[in-house]
This record gives sequence, C-alpha cells and structure tokens, in this order.
Amino acid sequence: MRVQRVEMPDGAQSWTVLDEQGDVIKPAEQFLAYLSGVGRSPGTVRSYAFDLRDFFEFLSARELDWANVQLEQLSWFVGWLRVPREKRTRDVVGIATVEGGCGAATINRKLAALGSFYRFHHRHGVDCVQLLTTLSPGGNRGSWRPFLAHLGTDQRRRTLKLATPRTLPTTLSDTEIATISRACLRLRDRFFIELLAGSGLRSGEALGLRHEDIDPARSLVTVVSRTNANGARVKGGQRQVPISGPLVRLYSDYLLTEYRDLTATMCSSTCGAVTVVLPGAIGTLPISSVA
Repeated sequence: MRVQRVEMPDGAQSWTVLDEQGDVIKPAEQFLAYLSGVGRSPGTVRSYAFDLRDFFEFLSARELDWANVQLEQLSWFVGWLRVPREKRTRDVVGIATVEGGCGAATINRKLAALGSFYRFHHRHGVDCVQLLTTLSPGGNRGSWRPFLAHLGTDQRRRTLKLATPRTLPTTLSDTEIATISRACLRLRDRFFIELLAGSGLRSGEALGLRHEDIDPARSLVTVVSRTNANGARVKGGQRQVPISGPLVRLYSDYLLTEYRDLTATMCSSTCGAVTVVLPGAIGTLPISSVA
C-alpha cells in the first residue's frame, strides 16, 4: 500500500491511500477528503494518510475487517508497529520496540489518528462504539458519548495508550545557530534561519510572510492567516512577534541586494513573498512549504 498525493481542480493538495492494486481505500479516502474539506493543512492530512496506510496494511496482513476491529486486535497492531516496516508480516509480534520500529509517542499518535478516523465513521453509521471507548481520550471534546454518559461525569481514558517518557525539547545553542547562519550562501537563507531562531515562528509561518507583514520601524512581524501561493499555512492564529534590531538590518540587506535585483522581473505569483526562489534555481516563485 502507498500514500498518494492528490491535486484538486483548484490547485489545492490532499492525500489518499491506495491498496496493492492501486485502488483507493474507500473508508480512508472518505476520512481524508473530510479533513481536506474542513481546511486541515496538507501536512496534517498527509500525516493521517500514513497512519491509515499502516493500519490498513496491518488489517490486510491479518485479513481483518476495519469495521469490526476489537481491542485485542488493536493490541496486535501496536506490536506490529514496534518492528521495522520491511519486517512486518502476518504473524509478527513486537514485544518491545526494536531499531527501526515505531516508538511509544509515534504509536500513541497513530492510535489518536485512528480514534478520529473511527469517530468520523461512527457519525456516518458505522457501529464501532466499543472501539471508540478504547481509542477516545478523556474530557468533553467531540460529539460522541457512550450510552448513559449523562448519568455521571465523563471520565473516559484511552484503554490502549503506551507510556512515554517525559523529555525536554532540544534546541540549538547560540553557537550552533551562528554556525548555520554563517554557512548560508544567500542572505535570504541567513535571514530565514535567524528569523526562525529569533522569533519562534513555525517554518510555515515564516515561509508565508509577505513584505507588508514586516514593520522594520517598530521591529515587529505580523503573522497573518491567509492562502499562500507556496502552500505555507499559519497554525497558531494571527499575532504580532517582536524581532531584534540585527534581524531588521539583515532583512534590509536582503531587500537591497538579492531581492532588489528581482523587482524588474518579479512574477505576480510571488504575491510579495519574502522568501522567494532566487535566479539560478527555478525562477522567482515563493519557496514551497507543506505546513
């Protein structure tokens, strides 16, 4: 099975899952099409598509019906994920994660994706209440509730969830960031790296910036949710982020050198994008993003 990118008539991108014969797996396609329809980012849809591919590969190997999966069979799926993909067979059982297999956090994410998948199909008439109890987290989010849930506080927790160690996120040191910045051959790339490091913007937010979003006089960047030609998307909502004086000067240097040379030939599809592909590559389109 494989994940396939889909180009919409309006130019938008989505993803689907194909079986061994190249046919669309209908329940996966219905769910992924729904995600695209409600505006989930292409990167999110792509992530769900790979999770569903793994699940349907497991179902195919075990000759199981997706609409009749039970808790015990989900535990088989967890063990199946613990081994490398090329070694997964009908009879494989993973006792502990081996090199190349999925870790606990990845497996929990895949189980959460399955929870969303089954909630979607439950709302469309598929009888999977017991499985939803297994996959659905606690709290009051979502419209699905178990029978008689109104008689008491909803304290549901996922029956199947792996323990994950708490770890602090790793970051680059100032020295490492400076080394990467000095290694950049373009001012555009140096500005992009230092913008990410100095502002905390997501890469998709930085790639979606337009010149109108940068206020050098006030040392502010405004993150705006909009449709961008390069597919970059804003996930955190519109906000203003302060930037440093040296970063403003670096932006000015970029404008007065590399970017200025493009103004005479700039195509309309750039839409004033800050990070464009410079001559010597493939024209002047904005750098693409799958955010």
